[in-house]
Amino acid sequence: MLDQSNYGCQPRFDFQKHLAIVTGGCRGIGRAIADALGEAGAKVYAFDVNAPENPASFPHRFVSIDIVDGDAVNAAVAELTEVPTLLVNNAGITRDRSIAKMSDAEWRAVIDVNLTGTFNMIRAVAPLMAEQGFGRIVNITSINGLRGKFGQANYAAAKAGLIGLTKTAAREFGKKSITVNAVAPGMVMTDMARALPEGVVARSAGEAMLPALADPRDIGNAVLFLLSDAARAITGEVLRVDAGQYI
Repeated sequence: MLDQSNYGCQPRFDFQKHLAIVTGGCRGIGRAIADALGEAGAKVYAFDVNAPENPASFPHRFVSIDIVDGDAVNAAVAELTEVPTLLVNNAGITRDRSIAKMSDAEWRAVIDVNLTGTFNMIRAVAPLMAEQGFGRIVNITSINGLRGKFGQANYAAAKAGLIGLTKTAAREFGKKSITVNAVAPGMVMTDMARALPEGVVARSAGEAMLPALADPRDIGNAVLFLLSDAARAITGEVLRVDAGQYI
């Protein structure tokens, strides 16, 4: 039988001399992406509204910022000592409720963080990448932005909007050797997911074609591939990493 003990290990990528920004990079999927980039040699800035849980042991540069504030994003990017070459837009929130019961505030909060925040980051960083003639951008969307999800009208709409934003940015900045792609996770076994009611995870596992749901390393591996030279001819694409849930 094939030994699968090493499956899920970090592939070998080299991001020496790259400066990466990961939004929402202090925990969960964002932390896994930031760590993977750091292990591959990149200098990583975590743009996050929340500080790391253990700041003394956090290996990346933390920037406290609300990416919904476009002026704050512009100022934070301007303060960097080098031009970013890699941008991962991972920050996101949920405020789940059915459409009939969803408040204006719940709708706006999710759209603002998940979609407008990503727009603010791309608007601030992509022109700098264009000036130097190189850049890689990956946006974290969701399979629920492709299929919809009961109780997630705000989240699904924002994540669907990210796909349109990804394709538009790929068209606008492609001639400057900037690729813009998206990764669409399904249920990912983060600490937050493990704390969900057992039935929620079981339903996602029941949708999957593979025996195990994705974990944060799987998302990080996909992101690093799209940021790497191995994906230099790929842009405007959405890569699903969902253990086959979408099928």
